[in-house]
Amino acid sequence: MDSFLGLFDPGEESQLPPEPQLGNVEYKLKLVNPSKLRFEHLVTQLKWRLREGHGEAIYEIGVEDSGLLTGLSEEEMTDSLETLELMARRLGATTTILRERAVDPGRQVAEVLVRKVPDDQHNIEVRVAVMGSADAGKSTLLGVLTQGQLDNGRGRARLNMFRHLHEVQSGRTSSISHEILGFNSQGEVMNYSELVTAEEICENSTKLVTFMDLAGHRKYLRTTVQGLTGYSPHYVMLVVSGRAGVLGMTREHLALAIALDVPLFVTITKTDLGSPQETLNCLKTILQSPGCRRVPFVVKNEDDAITAGSNQLADNIVPVFLVSSVNGEGLELLTRFLHVLPPGISHKEKERLEQEPCEFQIDECFRVPDIGPVVGGLLTKGTVNEGTKLVLGPLDSGEFVPVEVQSIHRNKAPCRTVRASQSASLGLDCAPVALRAGMVLISTDQCPTGCLFFQATVCVLFHSTAIHPGFQMTVHIGNVRQTARIEGIMATGGIQTNEKASVLFRFLRHPEYVRVGMRLLFREGTTKGIGKITQVFPLEVHAG
Repeated sequence: MDSFLGLFDPGEESQLPPEPQLGNVEYKLKLVNPSKLRFEHLVTQLKWRLREGHGEAIYEIGVEDSGLLTGLSEEEMTDSLETLELMARRLGATTTILRERAVDPGRQVAEVLVRKVPDDQHNIEVRVAVMGSADAGKSTLLGVLTQGQLDNGRGRARLNMFRHLHEVQSGRTSSISHEILGFNSQGEVMNYSELVTAEEICENSTKLVTFMDLAGHRKYLRTTVQGLTGYSPHYVMLVVSGRAGVLGMTREHLALAIALDVPLFVTITKTDLGSPQETLNCLKTILQSPGCRRVPFVVKNEDDAITAGSNQLADNIVPVFLVSSVNGEGLELLTRFLHVLPPGISHKEKERLEQEPCEFQIDECFRVPDIGPVVGGLLTKGTVNEGTKLVLGPLDSGEFVPVEVQSIHRNKAPCRTVRASQSASLGLDCAPVALRAGMVLISTDQCPTGCLFFQATVCVLFHSTAIHPGFQMTVHIGNVRQTARIEGIMATGGIQTNEKASVLFRFLRHPEYVRVGMRLLFREGTTKGIGKITQVFPLEVHAG
């Protein structure tokens, strides 16, 4: 916690780190009556900071480039905020004052969020995977956040999260549920208590947080890992029960998030049932252990929440929230944090991915009456429009078949275009084929083929003995989830915990589409490992 850098932390001196050259944070001592030339330069600078922050920029007013909190008089601050508002208006952006603080008598500094939704998007989107053991309160918490009504203490709020009858009856999530929470340009919450449909929430929000409610019970671990690897969330929210503590699957989910290097924050629930101090102490011990090397930061007030969410923490800091879905304690701090939480992909990287040939990873398949086959998943590269022609596969033969995109839905609302790093549902016009999760849609000019054999450099996170050729495990690569067998290991005597080696794998059921450079995660019982694909051996597909 000592490494926490917060503009408004009372324990800190009146000094920030020097202004970062890259990123979306800009320091300005004052913006009073700039000349026309200076104003144009300031607008160009703001435009660049917005691009760096994927549509969001943080301006620290009254702060020198060195990081010194000099502060401004009330008149200078008013003029500076008006100038920033004019700069934002020029770009079609909005400004929201996040917080203000007096640094000397009569002098103050302010932190302002500038937000501009990219021209090709309806809103700025952040994907958050919600993980934690069964009965931690994940679905209840999401029900309260997205419905805007507190729980009655008997699980009323979570019923809207369930998709299957057996989930309602058991109270346990077994599938991946998607829910949305919006924020308008003033930072006000847009949820189902304000609006009726998901389409209305999307239309009225400049920022949209998409929650993926992942299953917490061990027998649904495959589905949970699939959501984490297939949907490429920007963040993981680990939900921990304040009563049960950090046990069982909670530790497993924490290990998965750290192994896949997904940014993490923790929410401790059920604080209305007693003090969560024991759970908090246990969480701190685990996060600070050699395997994690993370620094927990308990969010206690609005300033903490804004600093934690506005990209000003070191990468190893893990924000921790204490909440109750019954009495509402801590929920406002959590929503404030989500409001300023930045998307996890840079604008430059997003632009690069959009220029590449299309690749859509299929995670769910449906057949809708009067529409036909519909697939849900993530567009990892390229851009897809209604009418786009792609190829679908691989089939069991390793081949791909031509398809055409008939319709597109995002966040339960129809749209015309989906871009790289966005999740969507696509209605397809194609020949009758057996659709399955793990397939992909690829640009027609790519000539893709499936593979059974691939090689990867792997690191074993845990195995009780040594792994040898012939060992079988479940492999997760993006949206692919299949049993694979180790055919060969470039190491004598097998590989053990914390050892690395080059390994040849074989899919056992059917071919899959994988690429060099993709990350993989494998598991079998308590055995876990991660790695990166180094070589792919395509199937020879014969015409006719």
